[in-house]
Amino acid sequence: MIRFLVIIISVLLFYMEPIFGLFSPIELQGDFYVLVPRFLIMYLIFVSIYYDRKRAMLYGLIFGLLYDVFFIDIIGLYSFIYPLMCLVASLIAKYIHQHLLVATILTLVLVALVELLLFLFYTFIGIKSMTYTEFFQFNLIPTMIANLVFILMFGWGFKYILLNRFKQKALLLQK
Repeated sequence: MIRFLVIIISVLLFYMEPIFGLFSPIELQGDFYVLVPRFLIMYLIFVSIYYDRKRAMLYGLIFGLLYDVFFIDIIGLYSFIYPLMCLVASLIAKYIHQHLLVATILTLVLVALVELLLFLFYTFIGIKSMTYTEFFQFNLIPTMIANLVFILMFGWGFKYILLNRFKQKALLLQK
């Protein structure tokens, strides 16, 4: 069972995102703020930093393709962005300390990059018609705050689980 814990958490987060997406948008003083949960990509970034880059990229490809098929109907967008963010996270993690605070900041920066890439793509093909200021004020900042709360609540748990799984994997390879 412990062997499948990494993938089980990924599946649970994949199914949790649309559930938490139901709480969005939030209306405050006549303005609508969009909170986009990015739980899965944050977890996959942690997997690429603390466990295994290849596995994170594979999970990113699989879940990105599932996300494309089930939620947006543009095949290839998330299945390209998710593995790319896992690759970038693992390459950056080679040169920085893998402390939880640093991993959290890196994760939030990469989630912001995901949101920006998606906004630019949707603007380019004409799906979104909002200004950059509206995007930052009503989409990006609320999304980052919501995802920061999530990562502050679960980041230490992700790190603990992934490092223990990494140690177990190393012990099995030594036997």
